[in-house]
Amino acid sequence: MINPTEVNSLIRLLDDPDAGIYEHVHDKLLGYGIEVITYLENAFEQAFDAIQQERIANLVHEIQFGALKDDLKLWVQSGSFDLLQGILIINRYQYPDLDEQKVINQIEAIKRDIWIQMMNQGSPKEQIKEINHVFYHIYGFRGNTSNHLDPQNSFLSQVLETKKGNQISLAIIYSIIAQKLDIPVYGVNLPKYFILAYVDESLQNDFEGGVLFYINAFNRGIIFGRRDVDIFLKQLNLKFDKQFYEPCSNTDIIKRVIRNLISAYENLGSAEKVAELNELLRILE
Repeated sequence: MINPTEVNSLIRLLDDPDAGIYEHVHDKLLGYGIEVITYLENAFEQAFDAIQQERIANLVHEIQFGALKDDLKLWVQSGSFDLLQGILIINRYQYPDLDEQKVINQIEAIKRDIWIQMMNQGSPKEQIKEINHVFYHIYGFRGNTSNHLDPQNSFLSQVLETKKGNQISLAIIYSIIAQKLDIPVYGVNLPKYFILAYVDESLQNDFEGGVLFYINAFNRGIIFGRRDVDIFLKQLNLKFDKQFYEPCSNTDIIKRVIRNLISAYENLGSAEKVAELNELLRILE
């Protein structure tokens, strides 16, 4: 149980010039975990000392990042079944105070609109045609071709707000919604391009893992076949590999999101963020 008087006394000592005292205060406050963040944020608003403000901001980030790592470990240990939960954890890296229920509600709203449109479910390709109509034409989702390296393309909350994202973020939203509608659409970890596969689970003993066709979520949900994947791999001078054709795990999807963020922040010269994101990658590996 937090003692507010003790916590506030410790916070006031954060600007102490004595390194030993600062370290002791820092470690003590860090030990309280996320419960102390409200006190730190209140103190930040009232602080006039630049050193104290910087130390408070750094401490808040340290606590939030620690909690994020713990949640990511738990997600992996529990089997990483829920892709939405996994991507929300990564979203908290940049947006720790985000109202996650708002994001869930946005996805549910898109799902509901697609479900209304699909009352008379047809063939797999007709189902995808209906999803595409709502996702791209009504909601206006599109690939961010003008600023592809922007890290915002990888944060779910931002993609839902701006309706612009990269290959993997659009594919994640698309597949989460499809799966909520019991439509078997899963991610495929193709090199340099993330795509989706429509899987007929009754055919999974086949070599192709039951994939009926592929979907390009970045290019307005266009449908294509295995031969197109063959041609793409040939252009990259890559040898055949089964994993390039079949659905990948949710862990692989989140790893790819983190790698995209690492590239984006390397491009911006944000060494601290790159180091932290590499920590998250190690948890998954």
